[in-house]
Amino acid sequence: MENIDNQLINSKDIYLAGGCFWGTEHFFKQIEGVIETQVGFANGNTKNPTYKEVYTDITGYAETVYVKYDPQVVSLEFLLQMFFKAIDPLSLNKQGHDEGTRYRTGIYYKNEEDLPIIEKVYNEKQKEYQQPLAVEKLPLKNFYTAEEYHQDYLEKNPTGYCHLPLELFEFAKNANRKK
Repeated sequence: MENIDNQLINSKDIYLAGGCFWGTEHFFKQIEGVIETQVGFANGNTKNPTYKEVYTDITGYAETVYVKYDPQVVSLEFLLQMFFKAIDPLSLNKQGHDEGTRYRTGIYYKNEEDLPIIEKVYNEKQKEYQQPLAVEKLPLKNFYTAEEYHQDYLEKNPTGYCHLPLELFEFAKNANRKK
């Protein structure tokens, strides 16, 4: 029990919007060092939004995954590098077949000390493209957990819709495993 308590005490978190949150959550759950995930809605303009409301694109929310991780096992830099492997960073308000402002990409942080790492990874990725990245990097304004049926959706529905290729989940599973 001490190890688990220790892990929670030393954990950190980040909020990542990568298009449809079902696949984004499943992707991050595969990475060793990720302790917990929750799908929800970030940086919008209403209180306690429902999926139905967010789906209209009038609330200003992005489908987002809360990622709690153990920084002794996986770094924020690594998680952000993985994030960029799971998105099209040039696509504005669209990932895969999903379109709308709710599907925009973003990195939302609660701790100012994370910003230099976010900037470093963002700037490294920007060097690969002529066009500006369409990925928000903002302080977390708010986050509301989505309804229960959205949590762990692809685990509950293995053949459910996902905009990410299946190979990406296997890649994430093996990305930082110690051999």
